[in-house]
Amino acid sequence: MIYFDNAATTWPKPECVYEAVDQCLRNKGANPSRSGHFMALLAGQIVLNARGQIAEFFNISDPLQVVFTSNATEALNLGLKGLLKPGDHVITSSLEHNALTRPLEMLRSQGVEVTKLQTSVQEGLHPEQVEAAIQNNTKLIVLSHASNVMGLIHPIGEIGRIAREKSVLFMVDSAQTAGSIPIDVQAMGIDLLVFAGHKGLLGPQGTGGLYLREDLQLDTLKEGGTGANSEEPFQPEESPERYESGTLNTPGIAGLGAGIEFIKQEGIEKIREKERSLTRQLMLGLSEIPGVILYGPNPSVERAPVISINLEGREPSEVSYLLDKLYGIASRPGLHCAPDAHKTLGTFKQGTVRLSLGYFNTSQEVEECLDAVARLSSSNKK
Repeated sequence: MIYFDNAATTWPKPECVYEAVDQCLRNKGANPSRSGHFMALLAGQIVLNARGQIAEFFNISDPLQVVFTSNATEALNLGLKGLLKPGDHVITSSLEHNALTRPLEMLRSQGVEVTKLQTSVQEGLHPEQVEAAIQNNTKLIVLSHASNVMGLIHPIGEIGRIAREKSVLFMVDSAQTAGSIPIDVQAMGIDLLVFAGHKGLLGPQGTGGLYLREDLQLDTLKEGGTGANSEEPFQPEESPERYESGTLNTPGIAGLGAGIEFIKQEGIEKIREKERSLTRQLMLGLSEIPGVILYGPNPSVERAPVISINLEGREPSEVSYLLDKLYGIASRPGLHCAPDAHKTLGTFKQGTVRLSLGYFNTSQEVEECLDAVARLSSSNKK
């Protein structure tokens, strides 16, 4: 299997991730922070350690402001619905995933004003567009760091600076960049950061989270047992307990911590350089194959390792099926849960074939993929 579906979930994971999950299940499988016995204390230490690793990784000053969720979608819902009220105004882009656009659409139906800025597929969102869209009632700017359809990167640092100057909160979805592109919440002016554990951070599925600035408090999505203040009828005020009702995914969090440790040991710049090199190799090769339609920024533009293509005369679903069936190459066809992005690209409702690379892919796999696409293109003309 040549796995080019890393934008959905990275695979394989580092061996240390599998080992951390297995060891947690076998030897530390109690509820964290719910009991005083030895196994519960070990489980609590896993969660505490991972919280600290994430805080250090994103330059978060207080690890207690890191809230674990089941995925980035839950974290986005917590941030958006916990923050925005009727009459508030929020700014976003025309390239966002449904994990962001659908909660915003629900909030719009409840009286929140939403501005979707038309975004260039070559240059991304211009900071000047964002600044011009700010109104007296603008409470939040919320963007993905990079598009899950074509890898285009937004200028997060510049937009964060504008948000600070205008006293507007800034929320970033790092699902496609965390673990392969450095993120510093202080330097980038990020007030709320959403992360997915199972993508570039190399952890298991069922992990993710939200960082929220120390002076922010959100309405909760759920209430229940937290292991603290159990005598009180209302949810605790303190983070992270306020947002983490119920039993955490301790084995998943153990794996996430191991994934982050692997990234630190390898070096994020090394990871970024390899993914950049493979992406450029694949893009340049695809651009030379007759019949291939390549979307998004040109190969010289910095991007996340996500590429969208179509093959003239074939549906994306057919191309993806044939890549898998004939050549053992895993890709993803369709709209990638991002219809707004495809409307911006001009590929709605057809969609595209998405090829997304990761640190464990190789140059040889890229060459095999190029050969497969060339064969499909050639056979299409016979």
